[in-house]
Amino acid sequence: MTKDYYEILGVSKDASSEDIKKAYKKLAKKYHPDLNKDSGAADKFKEISEAAAVLGDPQKRQQYDQFGKADFGQGGFDFRNFSGSGFDFGSIFEEIFAGFGGQGFDIFGGRRKAGPKRGRDILYDVEIDLEEAATGAKKQVEIDSFIECKKCRGSGAKKKSDISTCPECNGSGIVRHARRTPFGMFATQSTCSKCRGTGEFIENPCPECDGTGRIEKEIQFEIKIPAGVNNGTRLRIPGKGEAGEKGASPGDLYVNIHVKKHKYFERQGNDIYVHVPVSFVTAAIGGEVEVPTLKGKATIKIPPGTQGGKIFRLKGKGIPDLHGYSDGDENVIIQIDIPKKLNKKQKELLQEFEGTVKKKKKGWLF
Repeated sequence: MTKDYYEILGVSKDASSEDIKKAYKKLAKKYHPDLNKDSGAADKFKEISEAAAVLGDPQKRQQYDQFGKADFGQGGFDFRNFSGSGFDFGSIFEEIFAGFGGQGFDIFGGRRKAGPKRGRDILYDVEIDLEEAATGAKKQVEIDSFIECKKCRGSGAKKKSDISTCPECNGSGIVRHARRTPFGMFATQSTCSKCRGTGEFIENPCPECDGTGRIEKEIQFEIKIPAGVNNGTRLRIPGKGEAGEKGASPGDLYVNIHVKKHKYFERQGNDIYVHVPVSFVTAAIGGEVEVPTLKGKATIKIPPGTQGGKIFRLKGKGIPDLHGYSDGDENVIIQIDIPKKLNKKQKELLQEFEGTVKKKKKGWLF
């Protein structure tokens, strides 16, 4: 079958090497069998690759132009070996498949040098009282974690001169393998096992940390809990997580706040609520009662005739806002304290009082 390689790639006969490369790259993206599952895509990809292998190699292109449109494959060109031509398939596949590592591809450019791993983040739970949530608190933390090795200062090497470029991967952190297929030269890569992707090799590891640059130890430090936190608040403390490998940056510490249930107060947002018992007499004739707050005690005035369920607001006596906005309020809910047992004299006085009250109705329904 007669083939016109220029027509297959869609370029003119005076196309430059760069034009041929661009044309092939465009068509390879469209017809590569790993990117195009349509029937016939593989055959089309094989055809454009054969054309690129010939026109992309100056010597083969000259031979092809000399023999005209004759089937170059019958003139001694072995398609299975076109990857050995002067055409740079490798760099093109680098560009095409860069970023496709998560889709089953592992082609040049798909990965980068791994480098030392950042330390892991640590999650820590702290329980506090409602008063501490209102005022803020300082807590001592004890954590089993990895810290930087003091002996090698995180380098992982016994001496600084013991660190050299990995001879296996030449400092790239990856090892590349090329293989020929009917569709061209495919290059795969994997993490260098000698340096574990860091690109560096340590001749004499630090005896304290075995070359990791960190050691496991129980550490203690103080954390500051700001006023206004709520149950479920998560605080981030940068750099207080695990130390990274070989001097890499440490992780962060995340503190989960758990606020214990209070004996008297109930929190709703930044407001708090408390039920305060008031005697029947005080509610009837008025007076003053002492109420608890998160920062001590306060006194409120009870006007005559106060009914049960009445709410008195103490402005700003609630929880401070975590982000610096206005503080919450304390809401005092009045609860009339009716005596359960009365002596004879108390009953007589109440009955006498009831007789002095002018009755306008026989009952609440009439």
